[in-house]
Parts: sequence; structure tokens; C-alpha cells
Amino acid sequence: MVLLIDAINAIRDFLDTGGHVLLVIGVLIFTMWLLILERFIFFFNGFRGYKQAIKNIWFTREERNSWNAEQIRQAMISRASMRLNANLALINVMVALCPLLGLLGTVTGMIEVFDVMAITGTGSARSMASGVSKATIPTMAGMVGALSGVFAATYLQRKAKREVALLEDAMLLDH
Repeated sequence: MVLLIDAINAIRDFLDTGGHVLLVIGVLIFTMWLLILERFIFFFNGFRGYKQAIKNIWFTREERNSWNAEQIRQAMISRASMRLNANLALINVMVALCPLLGLLGTVTGMIEVFDVMAITGTGSARSMASGVSKATIPTMAGMVGALSGVFAATYLQRKAKREVALLEDAMLLDH
């Protein structure tokens, strides 16, 4: 219990050091990783059954060589592609927002530094330290969130493209 309270206090101190923008970045990164985890679970659990069901429907068709069959095949592959690519655009938007929010944190931190300089009239490093930390910590958090999200989003996009190609190869037309 003491360990949990210490962890909560450390997180609270970190958020206070980084300012309000850091809280927004934290919520954004948490939401982004929830969506990424949902996609991983879908790829490794949910899509296998869906892919097998599509292939079963295709191979139970009596006729697989006409124009209509080709259109049905394309529609099935397109639906699978839509399911595979669900939320990937939203994840990419969140990845792009992370450094932008980090930049916003930099600007708000620097405004605080300039406010301290205007009030005190000096360039005392001690008085400017909290503003500088509010400027650098959100930038770091935004970059860390963006980098981790870029790797995951790239992997998911490649996996989706590969699964669509494998499904197209598995659902051949009879000639």
C-alpha cells in the first residue's frame, strides 16, 4: 500500500513539474496505447476467425469464376481491409499530435519563464527553473509518445497490408 501511495505521489510531482499540458499529453498517450493494444488483440485473436469465416464463405460458393464472383470477392476483401485498418488513422493522428502538444508545453513553459523575469526583473536561474522544467518535460514526453506510437503504428499498418495480401492470395478465382 505504501508503494502505491509513493508511486501516485511521484506521478503527481512529475505532472506538477511539467504543467497542465503534460496531463493532456499523458491522456493522449494512454488513449493511443489503448487503441494500439486493441489493434494487436484484434490482429492476433479476432482476425483469424474472421479470415477463416470469409474463406469458408468463398470456398462454399458453387461459382467462383464470373464477373459477379470477382465483385463479391473484392467486396469481401475490402470489408476485411476495413476491419484491419480500423483506428489506424486515429492512431496516426494521435502520434502526430504528441510532438505538437509537446511544443505547446514548451511555449507555455517559456511564457512562465518570461513572466518570472518580468516580475523579478532579473535573470536568476533559480527563479526561472520551474518555467524551464515546464518547457522541457512536455517536449520530452511528447517525443517519447510519438516515437513509441510511430513504431507501433508502422508495424500495424504493415501487418494489415500483409494480411490483406494473404487473404487475396488465398481467395483465388477458378478459371
